[in-house]
Amino acid sequence: MIEELSAGAVVFYEDQKRPERLYLVLNYPAGHWDFPKGAVEKGESEEQAAAREIREETGIEVSSFISGFRRKIEYRYRKGSGLSHKQVVFFLAKSNTEQVRISHEHSKYEWLTWERAQSRLTFDNARNVLRDADLFLSKEA
Repeated sequence: MIEELSAGAVVFYEDQKRPERLYLVLNYPAGHWDFPKGAVEKGESEEQAAAREIREETGIEVSSFISGFRRKIEYRYRKGSGLSHKQVVFFLAKSNTEQVRISHEHSKYEWLTWERAQSRLTFDNARNVLRDADLFLSKEA
């Protein structure tokens, strides 16, 4: 079995003009909706990989993550003729902009309220990470 480690983040945007926080979700070519994430490269920390992936996939520069939030999910999937065990670590990042420059790795993006993001996300583990992120942010406010 192949072992993989990826990192990414729940990216959110807030401003005084809107009553609700918005979350960024990306549409992958395979058809699913998820958060920005990608492989941790040799010599990178999980945080460095997450910041790099966000920048590469969305054009958003993340200078730091919200302290105290880290969630890890695991799943298995078929990769070629074998099976891969993937671990993905998610952080929480506040964006200072709604402007997104989508990469070739995705077909579209949306900024959504919590409820709409919950219904848009394809996988239960992503919905659980979003739920945890929103609860964490609500407690911080």
